[in-house]
Amino acid sequence: MPRYRLFLATLLSLFSLTVVAQTNTPAFLRPNPRIDRWVDSVFTTLTPDERIGQLIMVAGYSNRTPAYEDSLVTLVRTYKLGGVVMFQGGPVRQAKLTNRLQALSTVPLLIAMDAEWGLAMRLDSTVRYPYQMTLGAMQGHDSLIYNMGASLAKQARRLGVHVNFAPSVDVNNNPGNPVINFRSFGENKYAVARKALAYMNGMQNNGLLTTIKHFPGHGDTDTDSHYDLPLIAKSRAEIDSLELYPFRQLMQAGASGVMIAHLNIPALDTTRNRPSTLSPAIVTSLLKDELGFKGLIFSDAMNMKGVTKYYPAGQADELGLEAGMDVLEFTYDVPAALQQIRLGIASGRLSQESLDARCRNVLRAKAWVGLDKYKPIVLDNLVKDLNPASSELLNRQLTEKSLTVLKNDRSILPLQRLDTLRIASVSVESNTITAFQKMAANYTKVDSFTMTSQTPDSVLTAIRDSLKQYNLLLVDVHLSNIRPPRYGTQPRTAALVSELVSTGKAVVTVFGNVYSLDKLTMPNDTVTGRSIEQAQAIVMPYQLTNYTEELAAQLIFGAIGVEGRLPVTVNQRFRAGDGLSIPSLNRIKYTIPEEVGIDGAYLTQQVDSLVSVGLEKRAFPGCVVEMAKDGKVIFQKAYGTHVYDASLGGDPTPDKLDDLFDLASVTKVSTSTPALMQLVDAGKFNIDGKMSDYLPSYKKSNKADIVWRDVLTHQARLKAWIPFWQTTKNPDGTWKPKTFQNERTNRYSIVVTDSLFEFKNYPQTIFEQIRDSPLNAKKEYVYSDLSFYLYPQIVKRLTKTPFEDYLKTNIYQPLGAYTLTYNPMRYYSRDRIVPTEYDSLFRKTLIWGRVHDEGAAMLDGLSGHAGLFGTANDLMKLIELYRRGGTYAGKQYITKKTLDEFTRYQFPELGNRRGLGFEKPSFTYTGNAPRSASKNSFGHSGFTGTFVWVEPDQNLSYVFLSNRVYPTRNNNLISTLNTRTYVAEALYRATKRGLRPE
Repeated sequence: MPRYRLFLATLLSLFSLTVVAQTNTPAFLRPNPRIDRWVDSVFTTLTPDERIGQLIMVAGYSNRTPAYEDSLVTLVRTYKLGGVVMFQGGPVRQAKLTNRLQALSTVPLLIAMDAEWGLAMRLDSTVRYPYQMTLGAMQGHDSLIYNMGASLAKQARRLGVHVNFAPSVDVNNNPGNPVINFRSFGENKYAVARKALAYMNGMQNNGLLTTIKHFPGHGDTDTDSHYDLPLIAKSRAEIDSLELYPFRQLMQAGASGVMIAHLNIPALDTTRNRPSTLSPAIVTSLLKDELGFKGLIFSDAMNMKGVTKYYPAGQADELGLEAGMDVLEFTYDVPAALQQIRLGIASGRLSQESLDARCRNVLRAKAWVGLDKYKPIVLDNLVKDLNPASSELLNRQLTEKSLTVLKNDRSILPLQRLDTLRIASVSVESNTITAFQKMAANYTKVDSFTMTSQTPDSVLTAIRDSLKQYNLLLVDVHLSNIRPPRYGTQPRTAALVSELVSTGKAVVTVFGNVYSLDKLTMPNDTVTGRSIEQAQAIVMPYQLTNYTEELAAQLIFGAIGVEGRLPVTVNQRFRAGDGLSIPSLNRIKYTIPEEVGIDGAYLTQQVDSLVSVGLEKRAFPGCVVEMAKDGKVIFQKAYGTHVYDASLGGDPTPDKLDDLFDLASVTKVSTSTPALMQLVDAGKFNIDGKMSDYLPSYKKSNKADIVWRDVLTHQARLKAWIPFWQTTKNPDGTWKPKTFQNERTNRYSIVVTDSLFEFKNYPQTIFEQIRDSPLNAKKEYVYSDLSFYLYPQIVKRLTKTPFEDYLKTNIYQPLGAYTLTYNPMRYYSRDRIVPTEYDSLFRKTLIWGRVHDEGAAMLDGLSGHAGLFGTANDLMKLIELYRRGGTYAGKQYITKKTLDEFTRYQFPELGNRRGLGFEKPSFTYTGNAPRSASKNSFGHSGFTGTFVWVEPDQNLSYVFLSNRVYPTRNNNLISTLNTRTYVAEALYRATKRGLRPE
């Protein structure tokens, strides 16, 4: 080999070895002049006993009495201890306790926590991340686990915590394991190593020391080391092949710490009843010498029965250091430990030099986390800082990617053809309506039931009878206890689930530990054949949280896809790796603004502020606002009350998201316009045809040759409106014959109010008045309701189907928008319907549950211009259909070509801003639309205080529902304040502004 090539090869080899060495060596041990100087300066000030004290960490609790805190302070101060492991409490209380302890410590304390799934593992008011077993179900997406580690590191450091006793790298290959179990990433050593590495790197790269555990592997035991010394009866070869694999991988990547478990492992140490924490063969020979680990070695808690059963306090601590550990965690008796350690030094079993070296490493770790420049924890905004919106988004992402479908007969998931489903949601082991049930109700009509193992038989019998009318049961099993052996299942849980499954129409979701599937799998008996395996579909979210409940429901309805796989084997039916991939059906997803790049706090503050002004000025009693971006609902909020007070009738109950509002003229773009677009697509309606083409009685009228395109853009010379009810009155105020009377009869059968009834044939008079009405002299833009009275007749004539039936069959029910309806009191109690105006002129009553518009009221509540009621959420489904170009959940309702035609400016050259049926932004800003609205946007407003808007350019959809006409239509402050369009503008601004650093 030429000399220069040999030199180059040697150089590369040395570089490679250096890189490997740097990678193996934990970051806090790598050369650093700043750290070196600080360690030297501190170490020289410590007495031999104080150096030993640096190797001891005691437990700290922030939820106990002042007397306890005083005793902890005395203990730390007296023995100059190196650190404190924080347990239960609250963030502010812990921060205050930490500051107090740090203030009296000559050498800053190393603060540790066992926070495997976030600070919430120990503290209230903090973020809880998914369990490692849940994350084990994720296929790929390790970057999300890294982000979890990074986020947790930032929260821990904000709280003054420097060490997290995580991740667990135990391979859980024993289903009966009572202590690791859901704390493990699973039974596949490669997946465990990969995911644990991502988690560890996320923490360490953001300044948090980690401790991989529980060496040499706590996954294959059915004994809890908190209560006894577990026996690992495996060969050295088996341990080496399986349990040690993840430890090797993470140590190779520079793990800063390892925690030793309390295990009896004869294959590694033949000493009877010696826990691995006290074993030189395991700690020094295996971990340090053979595996070459250089970082800090922590004991598991020294108060656990796994060590104290055979070794008393003090003696165990000395033997732990003798075995090679660096830090004694949760030393139970500090004076006894120090005494035994001194005896160990005196006897020669321990050397002061080795303890000094360990002390230096602890000091280096302290300097690496910044304790060389210690600052107290700032209490201001602490809880807020510990709960960033980014953590909620991350929780949602982690949960979504972990969801697993174990069965999906006939591809029932995601649910399709909602119009064919009669759905009951049955919650098992919950006494109240669940988050899962509430989310399911966002998608379609779902009736909810609850039952528990304690539900009386009489109640269960009534539920069974009720369930017979449904063809789909969504069974959500709520297991609040995630620990073995029962995993939260009660004696009757499996029987209840199996009974529901035996109907042949159940989709089961189990919110609990994955091993609970075995408890819910009843043996097949020849009589009933009951088993959870007979469910039409089985969904496994792995634990019970709001995130798992909400996202599991969204999975079932096709708002999200699924790709999770079981991380462990439960039984012969449910094995590691099982799971089905199901794509999203692209229904609306419900999430938070941060998922679409919007600052949720900013958006909420903007909307709250604008709505508050409207409420304070009494522009409306209450409202509901719903916003979506990119097909995801990111904002839903109800404000105010139904009415200001009960003086005019009505109930000042708070507005709710599922309240039904009178949509007023939003009816035009929710009924007539979509029906016409479908008829255009079907070739049954021509917008360039004449009125007489579809209304035979108009052939001899002054409107015979008017073109529908002009009609739909409000430039057909039609009168703005006709006060139909006024023509029914005599000069003395009495009703004319064949108009109204105050008692209901067969002839007066149209109900206008509870005490006002219209002649059954009078609607024909209204249509004749429209037909015979004069035209305006000039062809120009004049907004007119009149043509929209006629579209129900046209739709019925062209489709042979009554107008409302057509809408529900062809649009609303397939969308799952069941609350969109005329005359809502046929289906809903009045307390769910928001009142509108007190009509002092015509109907002499509060309009509540019936249409506000007088003309629509005289048409039995059903017209193409007014009369539709619904919730903001169901209206959003229709608005989203428009934004998506006429397609929703895989079904095309309207072609994009037709929708584009209806939503474009038709006559801009004439100064007419209208589309076909739709409102569009004025050419010069007037407040009829958001200021930032593009020329491609469209929507409509309603007289009662409603508004919808679609912004295709930025994928925005917006619904605003209110009853601004209460108690009188003369109050038009909602328009003066521009509340509806200003709130929409807030969405545009938030979208443009994007996320801001936290």
